[in-house]
Amino acid sequence: MSRVRGFGRFWWAFVIGDDWRLALGGGCALGVTGVLATTSVPAWWAAPAIVIALLIGTLARARPVT
Repeated sequence: MSRVRGFGRFWWAFVIGDDWRLALGGGCALGVTGVLATTSVPAWWAAPAIVIALLIGTLARARPVT
């Protein structure tokens, strides 16, 4: 059982890491892209746009307040 628990902890740390918001946003980006792919709307732009927005938000939260 300890190997299973260690395996789970590895994947939790690998996927979630330091910022759970980025992991959740990445999953949402894939989901939105998948939903758009089933429609007539081009889906190529969704994931990059969401990832750029996530990175801007992360940098804004990390910026020191003076």
